[in-house]
Amino acid sequence: MSLAWFMRRLMLMAYTIIVVAMLVFVITQILPADAAQSLLGENATPEVLAALRAKLGLGDPAWLQYARWAGHVFTGDFGISMRTSQPVGPEMLAALSRSLLLAVSSILVTLAVAVPFGMVAALRQGRLADTGVSLIAYLGVSLPEFVTATLLALLLADTLHLLPATGYVSPLEDFGGGIRHLALPVLTVSVILIAHVMRMMRSETLDVLKSDYIRAARLKGLPERRVLFRHALRNALLPVITIIALDVGYLLGGIIVIEEIFAIPGIGRALMVAITTRDLPSIQAGALIMATTYAATNTLADMAYALLDPRIRYD
Repeated sequence: MSLAWFMRRLMLMAYTIIVVAMLVFVITQILPADAAQSLLGENATPEVLAALRAKLGLGDPAWLQYARWAGHVFTGDFGISMRTSQPVGPEMLAALSRSLLLAVSSILVTLAVAVPFGMVAALRQGRLADTGVSLIAYLGVSLPEFVTATLLALLLADTLHLLPATGYVSPLEDFGGGIRHLALPVLTVSVILIAHVMRMMRSETLDVLKSDYIRAARLKGLPERRVLFRHALRNALLPVITIIALDVGYLLGGIIVIEEIFAIPGIGRALMVAITTRDLPSIQAGALIMATTYAATNTLADMAYALLDPRIRYD
């Protein structure tokens, strides 16, 4: 991985974010909402509304409004929420931290479960372990997240009373309580991710085990454990990294459903509230932050891919 490639990836990510910012601004301008009316309420007089529109520059050309908004965003100022009258940036970043905690926890659980079980299924191809893993993976991809969430909540919260059904507690304030509140959402998200990754891990491991360099390593008399973990695992993980990076897109989209079901005040839930209340600054900030997170995750996945596979050379 060369410095030139690294710089090109960063520039591509920056270009993507700029294009997304332009699209977000254009789309929010099309929405049927009057920022001045939303801020002052229905009882505001026409004179007061006109004064506020002039103060906010709502009558300026669109390009000037975009340049002013982009300049503020570049300095970290996302504006004031029309709904809460509070700065949007801190609210959205706090919500993003809760969503990232849920997403990262789900990915760690997925890797801890799917990678070893996918390898075991490949090593036991056609046997009971392989059948069991394949059945679990099939069930995982077949169940929508709201069905999985309902079943887990009925079993672990309502019947066994092991976990709280809804709500969020910061692990920084109460570590035990935070983990208990996160458990059900993380399990729900992980079920689908585990199914995807486990199937991919099984398939890739089977292909790698049939490759020439694995046969050569065994003919040289290398211990089977070294063949599996030094040669097979590393190469089988490469497509898995791509799948996980693509699943981040699912996480950012599907996490809205999970946050609504379990009442987690994350970025998805905040964006939904902003859309339903026509809170334009919050919509712009939420959409831009989610797009930036997605672009950054894909860039990190590309870097990990290049680091894991020495055959890949980027000029």
